Amino acid sequence: MFRTIEDFINQWSYESEATVKVLKNLTDDSLRQKVTAEGRSLGTLAWHLVTTPCEMLQRTGLKPEGPDEHAPAPPKATEIIRQYEQTALSVKTEVEKKWKDATLTETVDMYGEPWTIGFVLYSLILHQTHHRAQMTVLMRQAGLAVPGVYGPAREEWKQFGMEPQV
Repeated sequence: MFRTIEDFINQWSYESEATVKVLKNLTDDSLRQKVTAEGRSLGTLAWHLVTTPCEMLQRTGLKPEGPDEHAPAPPKATEIIRQYEQTALSVKTEVEKKWKDATLTETVDMYGEPWTIGFVLYSLILHQTHHRAQMTVLMRQAGLAVPGVYGPAREEWKQFGMEPQV
């Protein structure tokens, strides 16, 4: 849970940049990659990262700009990236402009449960991290390079003069 707006902004900035880093490795063809026939595709997961911030934060009364959660995913990776960057910036701007540190302890109804705003923001980041990790599995299956987020990915170890860990 976040206790200051500045703490959230700092973490959101890092996490949204990490998400863009992952999204930039997608190709239009890779958006169709799935683990199973009934599973979400890589494109669906990527688009979910675009639409969720608005869906979640609108439940708190905040109105960041971005596509509706039911909007269809674009067929182009570049469009998903563009829309994610706009949404992520809007989240940052709206939180900075409209909320104070004291707002983080206010309680709102989230999916039928009482959550503090600080917990909503924490959950937003964890949700994004969860789906970003799912995406890396699909990216590997699609033959794409996976960028490191919290440390080097397999493809990046050689930059450090080391062999990838197995």
